Amino acid sequence: MAALSVVVVRKRFPAVGAAPEKLVLHDLRFRVAAGETVAVLGPSGCGKTTLLNLIAGLDREFEGRIERPAGRLAFVFQEPRLLPWRTVEDNLRFVLDGVPDASARIRTALGEVELPEVGPVYASRLSLGMARRVALARALVVRPSLLLLDEPFVSLDQPTAWRLRLLLLELLARHRTTTLIVTHEPREAVMLADRILLLSAAPARLRAELAVPLSFDERREQARIEAVARALLPDLREPIAAEAA
Repeated sequence: MAALSVVVVRKRFPAVGAAPEKLVLHDLRFRVAAGETVAVLGPSGCGKTTLLNLIAGLDREFEGRIERPAGRLAFVFQEPRLLPWRTVEDNLRFVLDGVPDASARIRTALGEVELPEVGPVYASRLSLGMARRVALARALVVRPSLLLLDEPFVSLDQPTAWRLRLLLLELLARHRTTTLIVTHEPREAVMLADRILLLSAAPARLRAELAVPLSFDERREQARIEAVARALLPDLREPIAAEAA
């Protein structure tokens, strides 16, 4: 049974000034099963972030329908979007909206992202890598039924990105939250996802659905990730050996 069902017949951006109307998504249909992790892979500018915004309900101007699972939705954006003038604990408490066990849930969430000591630290004092881990904690602390991630490791150096992908891999296995992750990095999609949705250039259509034949342990091995990525996506070029540091 699908936890998430997406039918986008058309998504257009209207003409603005001299810029003409733009068709971004066209006849895009897919489902995500409960507990499944699906990666949306496509070229830059093809409409991947627009798709997540539609699913999250941040943009309702489209033709089609989207059915989401009941419960909370969590969105991890490309930037951490923490409140810099608040502590880490305050940032997490803000999304919990007064639940009675908020303090315990915050401690658990920060422990899961390996930052148990940063609760009293102001968000402005965090490194980018730490801020991205706090953003993950903020998403998981609400115990979402649907988790959306928009290139959560973009602009990080390769070793840091590799460590955070390993962390996310463990968190997804632990929580089994229905997850949709947008990326333009094929190996990231292979490492994290049960299935890959391969999009065309804009206006984005679904080119292919690819099952990822990797066990949890194999997803921690860069050689296996590389081999599967090249088998599924033969146009792949650059290796990922630099991420091993």
